Amino acid sequence: MTDNKAEMTLDMNEYIGLFIRWLESEKGYSEHTVCGYRHDLNECVDHLPVNISPSEVSSSHVRKYIASLRGSNNPATVGRKLSALRTFFRFLRREEIINSDPLAGISGPKREKSIPVFLTVDEVFLLLETPDQRDTLRNRDQAILETLYSTGIRVAELVSTDIDDLDFEAEMLRVRGKGNKERLVPVGRPAAEAIKKWLPDRSQLINARFKQKKEFETEALFINARGGRLTTRSVERFVRKYAERAGIPQIVTPHALRHSFATHLLEMGADLRSVQELLGHASLSTTQRYTHLTLDHLSEVYDKAHPLAGENK
Repeated sequence: MTDNKAEMTLDMNEYIGLFIRWLESEKGYSEHTVCGYRHDLNECVDHLPVNISPSEVSSSHVRKYIASLRGSNNPATVGRKLSALRTFFRFLRREEIINSDPLAGISGPKREKSIPVFLTVDEVFLLLETPDQRDTLRNRDQAILETLYSTGIRVAELVSTDIDDLDFEAEMLRVRGKGNKERLVPVGRPAAEAIKKWLPDRSQLINARFKQKKEFETEALFINARGGRLTTRSVERFVRKYAERAGIPQIVTPHALRHSFATHLLEMGADLRSVQELLGHASLSTTQRYTHLTLDHLSEVYDKAHPLAGENK
């Protein structure tokens, strides 16, 4: 499209609709991510003059919008909203709907580098041993905890995993990550054995639902007591429950197990590129944030192992 012809018939909300469809069809973004983009863009439109066209949006409009966010939002949230806007206007520029990008030259707020929460190896082992006879679906929960730590996959990737994605013989799991990109990750033997122990329980749940003529999920590897696919919130809830029961002092989420997976691999000498592939990170810089977590550990090993480490202390 050239000469802004499309603006004769479409308003900002309709352009957002085009952009959202592009995210879904071309980029393969998840429903959760797409909803986030839509919410952030609609919020921005509410701050723009009524009936403004994309080509009329200026850097001044954008700066005023960013300024309105700073009082009630942290830098990370402002940065996320700005990123959504930037992606939207780059899409319009690429489609030749606009001739210039109003976000060119505008930088986001400086964000503090957060340290990922991770567990020690001892804490992980303690957590993995926590499900017991009190827990109705302890075999499922045990399998999920083992899988999260063994593979380092995201909780959203875990709940979207189908039973056919797991190859027991090869001990590999096919994972659908961000942007619907697939990757293969190894599954450790303890996790594979825990999953095998869960599968008979899974079959019993499905058979019970079938006999009751109630709906049930046939493809999902992990299901709930009602036979449906697990949600990320359900997994987050019981991971936190088991961590509290285990007496782990910090708040533990499924993502903390992902962080632990990456940190422990690096501590044991894994190279950064391999960890990047296992985690499904598009950029190596995303994986590099784990390296600083190992520095204290490496210093401690050096101090204990090197014969001259304590000479200058």
